[in-house]
This record gives sequence, C-alpha cells and structure tokens, in this order.
Amino acid sequence: MTLDVPTALLALAGSPQGEGSPFSSLILMAVIFSIFYLVLILPMRNKQKKLDELVKGLKAGDKVIVNPGIFGTIVGVEDDAFQVRIDDKTKIKVLKSAVSGLQGSSLETEK
Repeated sequence: MTLDVPTALLALAGSPQGEGSPFSSLILMAVIFSIFYLVLILPMRNKQKKLDELVKGLKAGDKVIVNPGIFGTIVGVEDDAFQVRIDDKTKIKVLKSAVSGLQGSSLETEK
C-alpha cells in the first residue's frame, strides 16, 4: 500500500483540538497594532511636528532645502508660500509644505 504526500500530511496533522478564545486573538491584534504604532507611526508624527515648527519659524534670509532637493534662500514670506531665490536672478514661489529643512541641518529633522 502506498500513501501519497497530501494524505500523509493530513494523517500527521491530526484533527484540530479546538480554537482559541476570541479574546486571545483580540489581545494579539492589540499587541501587533501597538508595535506597529510605536515603530512606524509615532516617529513619523514626531518628525512631522519638528518640521512644522521649523517651517513656522522661517523668515527672510534663511537658507532652506525645497522638497525635490533644490537649495535656496527665502526672500519673501506669504500666507501659504515662500519666495525662494535659487540663483542670482532666479526666484521661485513654493508652498510652505514643500520646504524639507534648513541647509546644513537636515539631520535634525530626521531624528
């Protein structure tokens, strides 16, 4: 008599003894969510708060890095945008949310 592989695996597995309580699965889900929150969400939230505080404190003359990696100097501040000089005669208007940090201190916002 020969046994095929799926039949042998089913014989070794045996019958299930019963399922765990739904309370234990809820606790497991809560633990997984807590770890996810502590590892991913909380650090991103802290980084965003630091960046928001930095953007609120920017003024004309500050040297900044705009999100795609453009280096410039703020020459004007508006309600929701900055006038940024990126060359001697070149100014661009960027949203405040496009500023990713100060020049030379980008490591501070990454902590």
